[in-house]
Amino acid sequence: MIPTSRPGVTLRLATRDDVPLILDFIRALAEYEREPDAVLATESMLETELFGERPGAEVVIAEADGRPAGFALFFHNFSTWLGRRGLYLEDLFVRPEFRSRGVGLVLMTYLARLAVERGCGRFEWSVLDWNTPAIDFYRSLGAIGLEEWTVQRLTGDALRKLASAFDASS
Repeated sequence: MIPTSRPGVTLRLATRDDVPLILDFIRALAEYEREPDAVLATESMLETELFGERPGAEVVIAEADGRPAGFALFFHNFSTWLGRRGLYLEDLFVRPEFRSRGVGLVLMTYLARLAVERGCGRFEWSVLDWNTPAIDFYRSLGAIGLEEWTVQRLTGDALRKLASAFDASS
């Protein structure tokens, strides 16, 4: 267990045994973000990507009153301008029945502490522009929105088209 300052809330690093729980959290987050059918991840995929030979991300699980209350999935990115890696929060989710009990604050505090301990120059994440409860929470922590930046994404056919734009032997 990871020590916290919030009574009744504990944190622990996820293990392979948590893969079904992690997938449940991911699906619940997708439901909250109004895209329940967008989750393509499977338990097998998560086991490989999170606990395989080259893990792509890490997960911390929050428990409240001995029950799984939320999770954070994060990984390192890199800032060329800072010349240091950063910590990127991909997903943060707290089950509705545990909201307003400090679970999100405990998770964010842990990640900020981890970023400092690992020498990260930044701790970043994205939030949907309509998610005002989350935005208000992040602002209360001191986060600032980067209004001049927009997220760009390639997926599916567009990704494959760009990947095959030039023959590898050219």
